[in-house]
Amino acid sequence: MRDYLHSRWTKVGIGLLAVGAAPLILIIVAAAIGLWPDPRPNPVGPGLLFAVTLWPAVACIIIGVVRVRMRNR
Repeated sequence: MRDYLHSRWTKVGIGLLAVGAAPLILIIVAAAIGLWPDPRPNPVGPGLLFAVTLWPAVACIIIGVVRVRMRNR
């Protein structure tokens, strides 16, 4: 597991996933505990950000895993 986390591709993928998902998760959690003004928000912007960053992040993580596995063979 440590080898996978040292891969640059995997780090970029995890970072991209975190940057894309953090605003959406923050709004969902804030609405659930009552800190958001609308109890049932419709966060279109953060949702689109998550949708746009999800697949490149998954691709980077897969590339990182494949490269580490090929290097360790």
